[in-house]
Amino acid sequence: MIFLMDVDHKYQATLLYLFSQFPQYQRIGSGAYKSGLEGMLALDKALDHPHQRFTSIHIAGTNGKGSVSGMLAAILQSAGFKVGLYTSPHLIDFRERIRINGIMIPKEEVLRFIDDYKPLLNKVRPSFFEITTAMAFHYFAHQMVDIAVIETGLGGRLDSTNVINPILSVITNIGLDHCEYLGHTLPLIATEKAGIIKAHTPVVIGERDPQTDSVFIARAQELQAPLYFAQDKFNVTQIEQKGDHQHFFISDTDKKWDGHYLSDLMGLYQQKNVPTLLQAVDLLPQGIGIETVKQGLKDAAQTTGLRARWERIAFQPKIIVDAAHNAHGIKWVVEQLKKEQYRRLHFVLGVVMEKDLDSILSILPQDATYYYTQAQIPRALDANVLAKQCEHAGLKGKVIVGVKEALTTAIKNANPDDLIFVGGSIFVAAEALATDISSRDYRHTTNRACAAV
Repeated sequence: MIFLMDVDHKYQATLLYLFSQFPQYQRIGSGAYKSGLEGMLALDKALDHPHQRFTSIHIAGTNGKGSVSGMLAAILQSAGFKVGLYTSPHLIDFRERIRINGIMIPKEEVLRFIDDYKPLLNKVRPSFFEITTAMAFHYFAHQMVDIAVIETGLGGRLDSTNVINPILSVITNIGLDHCEYLGHTLPLIATEKAGIIKAHTPVVIGERDPQTDSVFIARAQELQAPLYFAQDKFNVTQIEQKGDHQHFFISDTDKKWDGHYLSDLMGLYQQKNVPTLLQAVDLLPQGIGIETVKQGLKDAAQTTGLRARWERIAFQPKIIVDAAHNAHGIKWVVEQLKKEQYRRLHFVLGVVMEKDLDSILSILPQDATYYYTQAQIPRALDANVLAKQCEHAGLKGKVIVGVKEALTTAIKNANPDDLIFVGGSIFVAAEALATDISSRDYRHTTNRACAAV
């Protein structure tokens, strides 16, 4: 017990060191952002290029890359491979970023890496994301994974993960997000994402778009990389949610992957991600069969620990938490809400400062009661500023600054047949998932509301 407490104490101290010495882009934004691969290349060289000791798959995109990464990792694990999974950001625990067969990197491994390489880190002064990327590659190499699914952090061309030479590259879709770094048009953003395409290496594009298709085609032709548009081969002809699973019927132009699929990753937007996933699996040299794919997809969230994808955390009232954080993703949230049955909609909303609010507010439901809040990060948009902009857009609500307080207030105000949605920011979703909603106040409110029906 003393040893475990000591490890936990050292682990927390190590995270504090990382957060203070190497600030996270996710928390503070531009002050922690580094464009360029110099820091990552220096770490990679000092670590003796660990990414060269395992097979990898590289996944980029504006939305859906976390879901596709998680589903693909689950399928590979179902096929019997030892699978590394690197994603970002984390929701609750830093170690969520680095997993092998769904199990987070042990605290001892985090401590060992930082202790061993602290002089190097202090000399090179890499970004926080460069450190976590190097840690993931080092861990995967030492644990001798068979294959690793690597999600980009931001963009692609200059992303820290772009030192790898994968067997397959995947770009899920292109939307307007992180424009201050990637460009203010879809073709410019597509150019940055296309930076992960490697010579003679197959690349999958999840969604077609007239503004970006030519960017990918030109880049693939330049590098002689075989290019596949998932939309050309796969089509979702039916989607339905039953219980804890989403049901898809997929049609394939070659009939190879035709069939009925289940997934425990919820959200209508998965109908775009599943064809992308199947196109990727179809190209893998490992030769994975349809039944293995179905098994892996069915338990993808459970296998990988992926959360905040239309995640239901309570009933009566139903509470849904989702990580959608830009107009491209929130559009799907709004469509999903239209299919839900509820008496009243309560919307706990918070965003980060650099988001294009106009594009988001214009699609949010007008008939909801809003609780304007902000996550506990410097990048969070002030809840009062958010409220004023929402009022101009015709939305009605009130300011409750803390996410926990906003959620518990929504619960107190809700009837059992109401729906509470929490989102607008990954960090708002994370704080909602960390909130204990099994408190006495919550039970009392629910029971009182039930008695009144």
